[in-house]
Amino acid sequence: MTTEAAKTKTWRNWSGAVVAHPSGFLQPDSVDALKAALRDASAQSRTVRVVGSGHSFPPLCATDETMVSLEALRGLVSVDDRTREAVVWAGTNLRELGTLLASHGLAMENLGDINKQSLGGALGTGTHGTGVGLGILSTQAAEMTLVTASGDEVTCSEDASPELLQAARVSLGALGVVTRVRLRLLPAYRLRLTRRNLALEECLAGLDEARARHRHYEFFWFPHSDRVMTKAMDLTDETPHGVGVGRWFSEMVMENAVFGAVSRACRMRPAWCAPVSRLSAKLASEGVLAGQSHTLFATPRLVRFQEMEYAVPVERGPDCLRELSEYITREQLPVHFPVEYRFVRGDDVFLSPAHGGDRAFIAVHQYQGMPLEPYFSGAEAIFRNHGGRPHWGKLHTQTAETLKHLYPRWDDFQRVREQLDPEGRFLNPYLKRLFLEGVRHTRGETGARSA
Repeated sequence: MTTEAAKTKTWRNWSGAVVAHPSGFLQPDSVDALKAALRDASAQSRTVRVVGSGHSFPPLCATDETMVSLEALRGLVSVDDRTREAVVWAGTNLRELGTLLASHGLAMENLGDINKQSLGGALGTGTHGTGVGLGILSTQAAEMTLVTASGDEVTCSEDASPELLQAARVSLGALGVVTRVRLRLLPAYRLRLTRRNLALEECLAGLDEARARHRHYEFFWFPHSDRVMTKAMDLTDETPHGVGVGRWFSEMVMENAVFGAVSRACRMRPAWCAPVSRLSAKLASEGVLAGQSHTLFATPRLVRFQEMEYAVPVERGPDCLRELSEYITREQLPVHFPVEYRFVRGDDVFLSPAHGGDRAFIAVHQYQGMPLEPYFSGAEAIFRNHGGRPHWGKLHTQTAETLKHLYPRWDDFQRVREQLDPEGRFLNPYLKRLFLEGVRHTRGETGARSA
């Protein structure tokens, strides 16, 4: 059965910057219902976009035609204790998935720092965590099942249709609707999280050693300062500790309630951004936590923002960040959100930003309602000059004309896309800009700064 919301439904993404008014909002509660909905949309020549939790910043999901939510297709389909694999409905959010897997003594190899995304959306946009030996989340997908615009079901795996799998692992929803994913898992494990405050140059000087020594390593640089906060996580047998009231106060009160208040102040008085950032650097708390992996990866993000993130070759990362620091200082940009710096192992997924080699992912943020220019345009120019590729779920200004030169398997992905969706039923105006050359795109389409 498929439920359909009123035709006047308004949909917004998490940041609130993307607004869409789909003429049909469908929530199929079975694969058969989804197939019927897609066949009906194709018969009426309607565009279909699948929406998850809305944590992508550009208008990836926006459409004024048919929007499909997999909210009703959630949970575990099956678990194989022998192979340590689980088949999961794509509508399952990552927080829910962590708890479900833990009940079977299993865990994902790696996760990002937000767990509100649906599994399908996280895989489809190339979501990642950090760890020089760990790939994007999609590399954990051993098999994927999609329903095409014609209502046909297609399954691909490393043994059957491996090329399709490499296209489907990061597809932006342009191949079909991912319904089920078979994940490779690990026995449930604990992590020890250590936070330290360092000088920026001290951090960069020891970066190669730190990222090689720790299972997970990342840092946050505070603009207008020379300070960073590092986060290192490693496997441990310690009894969980530090995850009670103290962590709640740090994350919910200091990093959300207080930071939200000062962010609103910075929006009213942009000149306060630099001193606020320097104060945040001084107040950043050091400490050690230990707990189950799925409880430590993610942190609550209640303060709304806009984000751009690029993956640059790992050896280019330090100089890229130095240039960004110089640019912010020279232009005295009103920025108070920390810049996040993470690591991802290279892979061979067609549209993975880490395709072909290890990457440093550098993310810039701006508080909602504050101007993105010239901060984002200047940052993007620096990222691109260092050979960067954009994170698909974050803002950027790339088009098919520029993107095709960044991915060695670009043409292979396009060929697979055209085979599965020859009429372009899964392409909204934003995706046409990304995948089809010669299509005009207007900045701000669908109510967003689509970058």
